[in-house]
Amino acid sequence: MRQVAGYSVKRLVEYDAFRRRLWILGQRCHHGATGSIVAAAAFFALVTDPPPISRPHVGPRSVLALTAAGGALMMAHDWKDRAIWFERGRGSQL
Repeated sequence: MRQVAGYSVKRLVEYDAFRRRLWILGQRCHHGATGSIVAAAAFFALVTDPPPISRPHVGPRSVLALTAAGGALMMAHDWKDRAIWFERGRGSQL
C-alpha cells in the first residue's frame, strides 16, 4: 500500500506515556471534552426520564445525577485547555 505525502497512518488508540496523552483515531482526548459529552448525555437522560411515581428505592435518576456531576468535575479539571478540547487532529497538541 502506497502512502501519500503528508498522510500518516492513524492507529485506533495511541498513548504518549511521556506526556501522558491519549489519542483515539488521531483525535486527542481531553478530560474536559470527555466530561462535556458525559455530562450532556446524563443531563439528556435525566430530562427524558419520566418522573418517578412512588419509587421507594434509589434509582437510575440519582446515578445519572452523579454521572452529570462527574462530567462537570472533568470539565472543571481541564478548564485551562478549553480552547483546544475539540480541535481537529493533532494540531497544536503535539
